[in-house]
Amino acid sequence: MGLPCVIFWFKRDLRLQDNEALVEATRSGYPVLLVYLLEPSLVQDPHYGDRHWNFVRESLSGLQEELQPFQTRLLAVESEALDFFLKLNSILKIRAVYSHVETGIDRTFRRDLDVAAFCKAEGIPWKEYRQNGVIRGSRHRHGWKEQWTSYMEQSLIPAGFRQEQFLPVERVTELSKAWRLMSLVTNPGPFQKGGRQAALRIMDSFFQERLEAYQRGISKPEVSRQTCSRLSPYIAWGNISIREVVQRAKQGRASGMWLSQNRAFSSRLRWHCHFIQKFESEPRMEFEALNRVFLNLEQPSSLENVERWKKGQTGYPLVDAAMRCVQATGYLNFRMRALVVSFLTHHLFEHFSKGSEWLAQQFLDFEPGIHYGQFQMQSGFTGTNTLRVYNPNKNAMDHDPEAHFIKTWVPELRDLPAPMAIQPWMISPMEAAFYGFAYGRDYPVRVVDIEKTRQGGLKQLYDLRNSAHGRKESQRILKRHTLPGPRMNA
Repeated sequence: MGLPCVIFWFKRDLRLQDNEALVEATRSGYPVLLVYLLEPSLVQDPHYGDRHWNFVRESLSGLQEELQPFQTRLLAVESEALDFFLKLNSILKIRAVYSHVETGIDRTFRRDLDVAAFCKAEGIPWKEYRQNGVIRGSRHRHGWKEQWTSYMEQSLIPAGFRQEQFLPVERVTELSKAWRLMSLVTNPGPFQKGGRQAALRIMDSFFQERLEAYQRGISKPEVSRQTCSRLSPYIAWGNISIREVVQRAKQGRASGMWLSQNRAFSSRLRWHCHFIQKFESEPRMEFEALNRVFLNLEQPSSLENVERWKKGQTGYPLVDAAMRCVQATGYLNFRMRALVVSFLTHHLFEHFSKGSEWLAQQFLDFEPGIHYGQFQMQSGFTGTNTLRVYNPNKNAMDHDPEAHFIKTWVPELRDLPAPMAIQPWMISPMEAAFYGFAYGRDYPVRVVDIEKTRQGGLKQLYDLRNSAHGRKESQRILKRHTLPGPRMNA
């Protein structure tokens, strides 16, 4: 048997700083082999796309640079996790595996079960650590807020490593011959760049400059691209820990700068963990309604309608602009995310699963717990939250009144005055002739009339929600998932 060592398995924690599992691995007394696995099953999974793996490659490239002073390197290979550990265990003597707890999709959960079974059979301890406010195995929320606060107030863990704590670069290079190496070549594109240095630059610019306009711009689809923090992909992939962001925000409040904006942002950091905790507790919400009464809801699907929604061809300019924007840039603000999900589930009355994987593939910051928690809430499937049906016309008039966002992403409406660009079906024949615009030729006719379709869907949702079964389920959900405070946290 080969050299004894311990394994640190990078997942969604692509950083050296404030990385508890990594620090504990270096304290084991054995040299640490740092591993990242590009799993073919995840590459092929419909939740993920090239934009995600490019972000990961950018992040890993940054890690390789940070590791140079320690005379080691990351072993990044293309392999399923179980296959990797089986082969590695035949080459080295694995004393332990270290990683952080991952609240992921069903595929990663089952992957972890397979790895756990392997470790148990081989007598290899697998030591998992928290990296956010989520508590594995929690059955209720009693004391959750206090535990979240306690965790976030703990001191950040420095990356105070020593060269002798890691497997030497020569040994890692020799080991790498046993696998197909993961390419770290990246492709420049319109997406946020991955890696810790990019994350720190974005965080600095937010707290030093952009936070001042946070609340004014948060709902505006174009302005929010600058005024929102844009930290979500770095938190989702672990370039920075959420604890780092919480403590940076706390420092800002201590300085007295932009207090109301800081408090508004900080409250969302707790919501971040709250939604992931819900998914951790009931991961079935990836596939079905959280409130089981809605399992009886009949939702006939139209492939044509769903495809028009995905392509940004619904005939509702704000919806179409948002859908085209997220495909091109990987980002939408919260209101636009809620809007496109509401349009799919309420106006088209499609089951959320018709769009959840596809949108996950578009969002650079795809975080399973937040993603599915929001899909459940926006589709009305919690049975506890207020049913919010977003009207794309009203939202455009309120948050994009000059149609800047619409005209950027729906250029076929660029030459129309703002009111007509927001509601092109209202254009008169004389106006159409004047602007050289033909509704139905230059821009698609509306896929549905939302004033007619929303009522039928809402009636079905409310009827089930108000049934005895629906009320019982709502109480179960409130008891299990609700934090003290506003009902919107349910």
